[in-house]
Amino acid sequence: MIQVTRFASMTALVAVATYLVQIPIPATKGYLNFGDIMIFVSALTFGPAVGGFAGSVGSAISDVAGGYAFFAPFTFLIKGTEGLFAGLISNRTSRKRDIIAVIVAGTEMISGYFLTELFVLQVGWVNAIAEVPINALQVAVGGAIGIPIALFIRNRVPEAWTARPKEETLKR
Repeated sequence: MIQVTRFASMTALVAVATYLVQIPIPATKGYLNFGDIMIFVSALTFGPAVGGFAGSVGSAISDVAGGYAFFAPFTFLIKGTEGLFAGLISNRTSRKRDIIAVIVAGTEMISGYFLTELFVLQVGWVNAIAEVPINALQVAVGGAIGIPIALFIRNRVPEAWTARPKEETLKR
């Protein structure tokens, strides 16, 4: 039951965080959002399965609900991979590993949207490149807010709920 709760609650939080703040980017027909905060919280707190599922399903739900359904299949793959990578790299005990996880997963997200916009959606080089700094900002904000939230939760929520390794303590 705890596992279902993790998946459901984090997916809903990703969807809501992504949906609540949508700043349109006319050049690519995409939008800036703050869903990465909750993707990183999901992955860094609960691991790759929850991070990947919440990132893919929660973000795709937001795309459909917010009028960006054409992005949903790409978002499902890109944001799911972002959450998966972040969860795989983080060992949920080290802040340094969390930072590396955000950098690697964020790079995947930025690259994924760049390649999708350039080759699949064919928005052109200039427009695809124009979204790179916006996506980088999204990752930076996601990590700057998501890492402290994940650390807070990991330090205060029982180990059984966060799936933190029992034999290790959090490194400050």
